Amino acid sequence: MIRAGRVTLNGRIFRDPERPVRMPQDRIEVDGSPLDKMPALCIIMNKPRGVVTTASDEKGRATVYDLLEPGLPWVGPVGRLDKASEGLLLLTNDSEWAAKIAEPSSDLDKKYHVQVDCVADADLLARITRGCAVEGDSFEGDPSEHLRAKGARLLRHGDKNSWLEITLDEGKNRQIRRLLEALEVRVLRLVRVSIGPLELGDLKKGSARRLTPEEKKAIDRALRAVT
Repeated sequence: MIRAGRVTLNGRIFRDPERPVRMPQDRIEVDGSPLDKMPALCIIMNKPRGVVTTASDEKGRATVYDLLEPGLPWVGPVGRLDKASEGLLLLTNDSEWAAKIAEPSSDLDKKYHVQVDCVADADLLARITRGCAVEGDSFEGDPSEHLRAKGARLLRHGDKNSWLEITLDEGKNRQIRRLLEALEVRVLRLVRVSIGPLELGDLKKGSARRLTPEEKKAIDRALRAVT
């Protein structure tokens, strides 16, 4: 519709669908009728391992959109959760809200339960929080960077592996996997369990639901507290 000239922005026709707008200051009309602002929709999902966080996949793999109820308005993922990772994923149609959560300066803690291929000791936990220099990720375009975790603690262990709780306060691409790989530790499973005050809880794997008003307000309060 935009390319066909049926949409006006502040009374003018722009045929570029990616042209940025300022909501709600800008006036958008379709075929001469004002566009009503869609109510904010915020969804929490327990993403299973092996499902990709994209709208479509050239390899035909299952995506998180296959897990959403039909008929929902468009929503986009908040931040990243790669194919091999699982757990708490937020999706929303409120791009400004999503940007606030994903912004590194938001300082919202993200907690992960991580199974590793060794019995973790105090030295490894200290090295995870101290961090180290790693080769830059091609996604970010940096030649090298220092990766660290805000916190790391042992949850439980067996004879050959351990479960750790790792807390991040920044959102670099594949941060935990790249950090542990640099420390010569292999990740067996990685599950995000919380973002700020929002916890995954008992949401079943592969299920999704709308955030309750209380959950949304709790995140908003946490965001305001650090801005």
